[in-house]
Amino acid sequence: IFWWSLLMFVLLPFTARFWCGMCPLPTLGEWLSRLRFIGKNDSGRMLGLNLKWPEALRTMWIANAAFLTVGICSGVITTRPLATTVMLGVIIIVAIVLHLVFEKRTFCRYLCPVGGFIGLYSNFSSMEIRRKDFEECKAHKTKECFVGSQSGYGCPWLEVPMNLERNTYCGFCFECMRSCSRDNMSIRLRPFGTDLLVDRHRELGESWKAFIMLGAAGMYATTMMGPWGTIKDWANLRTLAGVPAFAGFALLFLAVMTVALPLVHALATYLSRRLALRGAAVTDPGFKKAFLNFSYALVPLGLMAWVAFSFAIVLPNGSYVLPVLSDPFGLGWNLLGTAHIPWTPVGTGLLPYLQVPAVLFGLAYSLDVAVKLSRQTFGNTGAAAIAAVPQVVYLGLLAVALLWLFVG
Repeated sequence: IFWWSLLMFVLLPFTARFWCGMCPLPTLGEWLSRLRFIGKNDSGRMLGLNLKWPEALRTMWIANAAFLTVGICSGVITTRPLATTVMLGVIIIVAIVLHLVFEKRTFCRYLCPVGGFIGLYSNFSSMEIRRKDFEECKAHKTKECFVGSQSGYGCPWLEVPMNLERNTYCGFCFECMRSCSRDNMSIRLRPFGTDLLVDRHRELGESWKAFIMLGAAGMYATTMMGPWGTIKDWANLRTLAGVPAFAGFALLFLAVMTVALPLVHALATYLSRRLALRGAAVTDPGFKKAFLNFSYALVPLGLMAWVAFSFAIVLPNGSYVLPVLSDPFGLGWNLLGTAHIPWTPVGTGLLPYLQVPAVLFGLAYSLDVAVKLSRQTFGNTGAAAIAAVPQVVYLGLLAVALLWLFVG
């Protein structure tokens, strides 16, 4: 309850991948590979094979599959401590193994089920780490921000920090700032959604991540907060007898996010492209390019859908956090004197007044990004304006569907 709400309300919108910089899950593997807990390993040796991740797999697809797996099982994972333990244990073990086989934070970049959506949504964030002076970087041949120095290891995310243009794979670990002897890396503020308009490094794995996250917000609202108790029972898998129903839920979950939303997006893209090409002097970017570009307009709406969903988690259930802080292991402790505070929903009557503005804020930003992406895709101002119409309608209908799920 606390972690998810902190992630959605504060960390992602305002600090990008700052959570990744302090995430405990890969820490054991990183300590082991570096052969020390803090500071720089003086020898520079790293324990393990330090192999390169296969080039064909350097996408977000595996992280997408991992998130879908966790998402399908979320009804079990979030209600059974043993299932939660197993999930976290598997992630930690896989991270350790990957640190000992592949170089640096390969696990975090390409496999982590949480890292994928944090990376995509961090493009909306108001914070970034970037170079100060590109000419200074060009003149400095050593590239310590990447290869490391006596002060730091260099970027463990396999990025060349001097070339950073998006937050997607910047883990906010600050190794580049520690390593650079020229003090040429900085952390700074910028307008929301800046990276969504960077027309480089886009890939279909990120598009499907946008579909998955937006669809997951709707599916979780349907399952956990909707009036359809049957769907909730399907997702919870109480006994082995419920496996067929759980399989049906899994198919529904997958169909919404990996098939239905992409098909609707493809239809909107098709209409936008047809309208744009009716204009004069418009260069056809191709369907794939248009499909890919417009998918980034889903990011603000998707993030704010999760914010709206998180309000419905933290207000009814936030009081659970207080007794857990006093007795984190269920051993009868009362460290802070809050162990016996009863569950008390707080401010649930405010939910519509928080969820509706959140979704509308996301819609407004998504519409703005969609119009700008249309200009970026089709160039001609008049044709781009006409081409944006199907995107505006499409995004508006998605927002209406979300509002219906959240507030009826």
